[in-house]
Amino acid sequence: MIEIDVNSNRRVPKWTRPQQAGRVLWTLFHPVFRFSPRPMWGFRRSILRMFGAQVGSGAHVYPTVKIAIPWNIRLGQDCAVGDCAILYSLGLISIGHRCTISQGAHLCAGTHDIADPARRLLKLPICVGNDAWVCADAFIGPGVNIGNGAIVGARAVVMRDVQASVIMVGNPAQQIRSVTE
Repeated sequence: MIEIDVNSNRRVPKWTRPQQAGRVLWTLFHPVFRFSPRPMWGFRRSILRMFGAQVGSGAHVYPTVKIAIPWNIRLGQDCAVGDCAILYSLGLISIGHRCTISQGAHLCAGTHDIADPARRLLKLPICVGNDAWVCADAFIGPGVNIGNGAIVGARAVVMRDVQASVIMVGNPAQQIRSVTE
């Protein structure tokens, strides 16, 4: 059994001073994003770009989306991120063109090294390919790649890469068929 070293974890810097300042500014500015009227897609795209996100034209990010670190977000053209979705972007989260991230989905690009007694923070990227759909309340874990055209079913838990054009459901997510069947 590994004895957890909480003090060591707390002493290890996880963010640079500019990153810490950016996170504070995002926290202070976030209510402007959150309380913007729903159809103000362009306004929210502008806010995200102002905070360093790369946002494609036509991207629809709903006002209730929770974004941890906007400069770690890459949104493709015409993608949609639905109500109450969580983009826990400690690491880079890339969402492809024409993707749908449905309401309540959780993309978690951060975890801790369980083999390290200090539980060092790991910021692992998530990539969702073009034309993919992450359905309602699904969870996508750190370091996962979702292939082009794949569908992750409602409430599925994905902790491993998903091939292109397949449908995954369940906890843990299992492939049930290809999209073209």
